[in-house]
Amino acid sequence: MKTVVQIIQHLRPGGIETLSLDLLNYGNPNDRTILISLEGTLEEACRHWPRISRFQSRLLFLNKRQGFQPTLIFKIAKLLQRLNADIVHTHHIGPLIYGAIAARLARVKHRIHTEHDAWHLQDEHRRKLQRVALFFARPKLVADAENVAGSMMKYLQRTDVRVIKNGIDTYRFSPGNPITARHKLNLPEQTTLIGCSGRLEKVKGHHILLEAVARLPEDVHLVLAGNGSREIPLRQQAEVLGISERVHFLGQIDEMPTFYQAIDLFCLPSLNEGFPLSPLEAQACGIPAVITDVGGARETLSPDIGKLVGKGDPQQLAIALQEMLEQPNPYNPRTFVESEANVRTMIHNYASLTAPSY
Repeated sequence: MKTVVQIIQHLRPGGIETLSLDLLNYGNPNDRTILISLEGTLEEACRHWPRISRFQSRLLFLNKRQGFQPTLIFKIAKLLQRLNADIVHTHHIGPLIYGAIAARLARVKHRIHTEHDAWHLQDEHRRKLQRVALFFARPKLVADAENVAGSMMKYLQRTDVRVIKNGIDTYRFSPGNPITARHKLNLPEQTTLIGCSGRLEKVKGHHILLEAVARLPEDVHLVLAGNGSREIPLRQQAEVLGISERVHFLGQIDEMPTFYQAIDLFCLPSLNEGFPLSPLEAQACGIPAVITDVGGARETLSPDIGKLVGKGDPQQLAIALQEMLEQPNPYNPRTFVESEANVRTMIHNYASLTAPSY
């Protein structure tokens, strides 16, 4: 039995966090897998994300304060030694600095680091910081999208980056009865529903989506799943646009398959992304998607059905949404997800990094 330790910055609803839970949930049952969150506490995490409560025996929280804490590296190194870690897998720059360097100090045999986006590499200071961290940690490098791998090669001058695309559980995310799903979420049954899931933060582009929906027919409603600091401003914007009765704020939803099963069309209007999971989740439920062409997002879109649009353009977004609603497509986007983004394929690819033959 091997001990596998995943290290992330924080544990609240998001793409990296969902991926880490999937690695915890679907990894080799003969391994002991533990997830370490640098920030927060178990109580806080369970309050914001009830789904994680069933994993709590395998979760550790370090409650890191803001700012750089070099002593935390040594604390994590001692923790990894106590856990007798065989594999340490870090996600993004913070866990790389603290967790991957600690893993090398603790002489952990296998160290893996995954980058989930590359926006920070455009900043010279962050770029230098990452190079130094990689030099000391010496992990195997993974990018979750071709776009991210290209940026790592360009800005870090690394040619040893392997692409392992994120996957989702296509058993959990599957088509369902839309009427039943709408009833569960208290959504209108006779209207056309466009759905968007994700943190309510400016980078996610919800304000652009609201402007686009205001240009669509009145029988088209918008359903938003997620919490965030922009909820009040978004509600105010909907009021100003005269569409408040057509916008449904659902808050954080634990059973996301029900959300996707309830909608007619999914939209990801983000201004910046790595390799988003939500378009894959929606398409696995048989729902087509309209997404902005940012980061690795285009790699999540079925080539047979769906539309890519430029970011920050409500008029272009409205046209794409209207076209998708008016032009039914015989293709089922689920086929694409099953073949290209299955969580079990992702798990197998990560396991191959530490297999004896690799």
